[in-house]
Amino acid sequence: MALSQSILPELDRFGPERCEELDYDRAADYTRRLAESHYENFTVVSWFLPGRLREDFRHVYSFCRWADDLGDETGDPAKSRELLAWWRRELDRCYDGHPRHPVFVALSRTIEKCDIPRKPFDDLIDAFVQDQSVTRYRTWEQTVDYCTRSANPVGRLVLYLCGYRDDERQRLSDATCTALQLANFWQDVRRDILERDRVYLPSQVASNHGLDIDTMVKLVRSDEACHKDGAVSCRACPPGVEVTALLPAYRATLRELVGRTWPMFEEGRALLPMVASDVRPDIQLFSLGGESILRMIERLNYNTLEHRPSLSKGAKVVLMMRAIAGKLASSVGLSGGRA
Repeated sequence: MALSQSILPELDRFGPERCEELDYDRAADYTRRLAESHYENFTVVSWFLPGRLREDFRHVYSFCRWADDLGDETGDPAKSRELLAWWRRELDRCYDGHPRHPVFVALSRTIEKCDIPRKPFDDLIDAFVQDQSVTRYRTWEQTVDYCTRSANPVGRLVLYLCGYRDDERQRLSDATCTALQLANFWQDVRRDILERDRVYLPSQVASNHGLDIDTMVKLVRSDEACHKDGAVSCRACPPGVEVTALLPAYRATLRELVGRTWPMFEEGRALLPMVASDVRPDIQLFSLGGESILRMIERLNYNTLEHRPSLSKGAKVVLMMRAIAGKLASSVGLSGGRA
């Protein structure tokens, strides 16, 4: 059975009211199909990830995918909080040694094998719960603090899967993961407003450049309505006109935020020579993808309010080749494992 893009239809089979019991092999097959059903598997379980890690990566990815969809896809904050509380109870069962949901049946073996502490999983759930009530951020520090729960736990889970648990590797991983989350925020400003009513641009930074967040949200929604309704209902204000008036302040805001994000990617690069060569390309792909998004934002002159930068298939192939080239260079002692 093919899995849909959202896991919500799966609640009828594996939800709070009814949860079909699967043995480990069937649960592992479920997480494999879940990982392969989503476009993000390009960076989650890429084709050159070592075979010894693929199953465990799928199990962790499936946990994240379920939690993410429970938080983002219901369209009802109260319902999402209810489902995320259920998901945390399933995590309780997993760590108590009695997993029930197929994701946790599969994940429990990975947790035991890699001795993964519970905190990264709890932190991720906390981030999705926070999304249900916090939709605006005043300061840079508040936005970065959110990333410590929404992004950094993923990097730490990857390190646990790879056998690393020291503070220095976790610190460098945190820098990369925070940068990746921030790059995603700067990429998706318009989409987050329209689809989630969320704004991750710190209002304090925006106001320093003359950008009012409430005005921006109002004009983006109005602009979207004009695009949908067409010229008949919007002759007095053609699509894009009001948003265009915001662009100088918006671009200045994004320029500062992108400038604050780059040093995190640069700091995180020091992690690459500290991980095994067979996992280095996949870890490097995360950084290369995020850095490419920042470069695209710069090429757009920071106008992500009207244009969303995204990586084409060709660009993704180029990134993969760069990661492979870095691995080959490292293997003959040319680069020390850094790209």
